[in-house]
Amino acid sequence: MLNNLRLLNFKAWQDTGPVTMAPLTVLFGPNSSGKSSINHFLMLLKQTVRSPDRNSVFDFGDASSPVRLGSFRDVVFSHDLNRAVEFHQEWSLDAPITIRDPQTGKRYLGDRLAFQASVRQPEGNRVVQPEGFGYRLLSDHGLQLAVGMRRDEKRPNRWRLVAENYDLVRARGRAWELPRPVQFYGFPAEAAVYFQNTGFLADLELTLERQLDRISYLGPLRSPPERLYTWSGGEPEDVGWRGDNAVQALLAARGRAFNWIPKQKRVPLEQVVAQWLKQMGLIASFEVAEIAPEREEFEVRVRVTPRAEQVKLTDVGFGVSQVLPVIVQAFYAPPNSTVLIEQPELHLHPSVQASLADLFVAAVTAREDSQPRRVQLIVESHSEHLLRRLQRRIAERKVSEEQIALYFCYQGPNGSTIDELEVDSYGDILNWPPDFFGDELEDVAVQAEVGMQRRLKLKA
Repeated sequence: MLNNLRLLNFKAWQDTGPVTMAPLTVLFGPNSSGKSSINHFLMLLKQTVRSPDRNSVFDFGDASSPVRLGSFRDVVFSHDLNRAVEFHQEWSLDAPITIRDPQTGKRYLGDRLAFQASVRQPEGNRVVQPEGFGYRLLSDHGLQLAVGMRRDEKRPNRWRLVAENYDLVRARGRAWELPRPVQFYGFPAEAAVYFQNTGFLADLELTLERQLDRISYLGPLRSPPERLYTWSGGEPEDVGWRGDNAVQALLAARGRAFNWIPKQKRVPLEQVVAQWLKQMGLIASFEVAEIAPEREEFEVRVRVTPRAEQVKLTDVGFGVSQVLPVIVQAFYAPPNSTVLIEQPELHLHPSVQASLADLFVAAVTAREDSQPRRVQLIVESHSEHLLRRLQRRIAERKVSEEQIALYFCYQGPNGSTIDELEVDSYGDILNWPPDFFGDELEDVAVQAEVGMQRRLKLKA
């Protein structure tokens, strides 16, 4: 799980400051306030670690990518190439890392991994370049060790391997210069060859890659429903950034089941999805059915009311097909993964928007095969109804304040600003921002005043 994140000089953010993440993190705010940029940055990192081009520091995406960010000039704050994009993040690991120094025999054990990096594009140079990066292995006892690469202060085109709480030992006869880092996070192969005790560097890289690889992204514009879905038995990684693979994911996960209390009866994923669609008041029944034996074609059949005839998904309201990928991905995501969701409330009635809050709480507290899933959701939303339901659930003690982090993003004179909403145990927001969802009371007051004036004119 991502514990915290800090961005500097990225898009609208000159500096987010440290942003603490929870199992369910929701970002609110007006348009162009930088909410989406936080999720887009995480996807930028994922796209980069998956890129086959190891010389590319950042993979900004193309027409087939979930996130397409253009160029470095497009993403750096104020389009100022004198600035470097910097970021800091910390992840909780599902399994601790143990590193042993072959020189001393000392062991270093950590269950959290922090990473920071800096990237820039020099003026007049179209090539994005790393400025340096570092890993920090952490435990409840503090820093275990730190290691990274930075430019030589006296020779900027040369690179140094640096460490803290760990003594690097050069291999004899190999006092050669190190080449530049790989992408934004990778040690060159020579870093493990030129030193006698750096064989663990690849383990740190692999751990970061795994954390980023476990990120899935569902964008705001989801695909319309199909009359037929083709599935040949494969297992999609996720529902896709437009939700195209939601039905295929359901079919592939028919062996997966969930509960919320140890030893409680487990519920298959398709039944979980059907229950949520019914609870949201969208339909009465839901099933994915095979067209005929030995065929790879399926259709989604639903009933709008209990006594209505079954119809295809394409024959009911658009909202059902739009929320279906949200529900599926919230539970289809594998344990210890992070799901990024943008504007899940689009095309949904206010009451359904409120139900999304309950869905998200259920997803982060669910157990699979009676084991905690530890799935994290980072949601970007404009929905007041979603927020109000979360406040209610906190007041009802159905979810704790520690399981939820709520933020409000807004534009400031020096770039966007993000403030954490302080929610007490009664669900009250103690630092409610002005005009959070517009001035609702002002609209009511003006409506009443205009109505009174019109009635007085009619009487006159």
